Amino acid sequence: MENLLLPIDPTPWQAAAACAGLSPSVVFARRAKEAAPALRACAGCPVRRQCESAVAPAESYFDGVCAGRLWRNGRPADAARVAKAVALALAPTLARSGRRG
Repeated sequence: MENLLLPIDPTPWQAAAACAGLSPSVVFARRAKEAAPALRACAGCPVRRQCESAVAPAESYFDGVCAGRLWRNGRPADAARVAKAVALALAPTLARSGRRG
């Protein structure tokens, strides 16, 4: 039987997204610690506006990282709590590299 389900090609902005190579489990994580790599990628992403426009996280009850923020049920997670969790997630990496966060 022929496979009729073909992979969907990403739009140009999706292909240019800093998170394009990350695991979906990271991009769609509900907890900041697990989402830390996606949040770091978003910080320098050239397509943050296109991402937020396309995903429309507030209208779609989105869970995960979009446009530099962590969303839960279409609401941005508390920024201070997210920053603290991301800093804790980065602590082992920074300690190994000799840098301070």
